[in-house]
Amino acid sequence: MELRQLEYFVAVAEECHFTRAAQRMHVAQSGLSASIRSLERELGATLFLRSTRQVELTEAGRALLVEARRALTNVAAAKDAVAAVQGLLRGRLAVGTIQCLCTVDLPGVLARFSRAHPGVDIQLRHDSSGALVEQVRAGRLDVAFVTRPPRIPDEVMVTPLDTLPMMLACGPEHPFAERDSVDLRELDGLPFVDYHPDWGTRDTVDRLLAANCLDRHVALEVNDVHSLLDLVGNGLGVAILPGNFVHKGSRARFVPLTGPAPTWETAIVTPASHSAAASVLLDMVAPRSRLQPV
Repeated sequence: MELRQLEYFVAVAEECHFTRAAQRMHVAQSGLSASIRSLERELGATLFLRSTRQVELTEAGRALLVEARRALTNVAAAKDAVAAVQGLLRGRLAVGTIQCLCTVDLPGVLARFSRAHPGVDIQLRHDSSGALVEQVRAGRLDVAFVTRPPRIPDEVMVTPLDTLPMMLACGPEHPFAERDSVDLRELDGLPFVDYHPDWGTRDTVDRLLAANCLDRHVALEVNDVHSLLDLVGNGLGVAILPGNFVHKGSRARFVPLTGPAPTWETAIVTPASHSAAASVLLDMVAPRSRLQPV
């Protein structure tokens, strides 16, 4: 079994298509297909169910995918370790982040990293917290900046980053708009604007309101903060958001919450054993003494 075979296999598994996988790996489709067939013969198992419309992993393929990703991650880490001993950083650094991280100037950090280590190819992805944690677990991301997950997979390490109060956001004509504060229980039954499920702030608010037996109706779902604030500012619902979103320049009014008021916890998620490039990036975010994993 060769590493190239595993790379081809992972590409097909992620693309669910041989042609797209070949394009991604910059090889002829015939060569990639032959490599997959050779891998299947060696393992004595069919890895993909092929049809004219789609490609699906078999049970054997799903089992191999976990180990193939782990093997490729370990090989990359080994190369990084040797390069680090030689005083070099090279290869790839895949970073994931939620929108409006706020607690870290990630563009500034990545710019400093790129200037200091031009041999490293930086890849950046935006996604929900749940999806980013899964991508770290699967070996597709080296570092992710997320809302702290309620459940932590065994394969990842979570490092607390910051904790901020969350506030009520409402339209300027809303009865709560001129209040000094609003008790969380007063939101029972109100229409909400929020992100899709699996987004970190949505999960935080869902858990908090459910724990306090409050009825919540999410009338409108969005996937970006500016649309959310525009909808709230026009009176289409209320939202519970990190307090620093007040600086986004919308018509929405932000009012402190009392009672069992929620907080927004951000965290850094990495594999249990992360690469040399990831270590350098984390040192740029904060001194190692301030980043203690839990």
